[in-house]
Amino acid sequence: MPKPSPRSRRPTTPTKGRADLARLRRMTDAEIERTSPPELRNLPDDFWTDARVVVPVTKEAISIRLDHDVIAWFRATGPRYQSRINAVLRSYVEHASTPPAPRKRQRAS
Repeated sequence: MPKPSPRSRRPTTPTKGRADLARLRRMTDAEIERTSPPELRNLPDDFWTDARVVVPVTKEAISIRLDHDVIAWFRATGPRYQSRINAVLRSYVEHASTPPAPRKRQRAS
């Protein structure tokens, strides 16, 4: 039995968040438009005029204790719930009037 080529073992759909750029480069604009998600079809010509590149910031892994119902609510919203929790916290930080003063740790007596 012949061994399958590496190309035939590749998944037909890209891994989450990764586009098959080589395949896209071979496609015509009409093919891309025909296969694009409905929400991306018929965009106005000036849609990308004010677009800007946003470089993601490095995340820091921490341990945080949250109420069970809060976690359950975010998890129920689907995948990437931790990113949504981060977005809520970021929104709070950006809308707070002034940054809090650093707290000094009190020594236990």
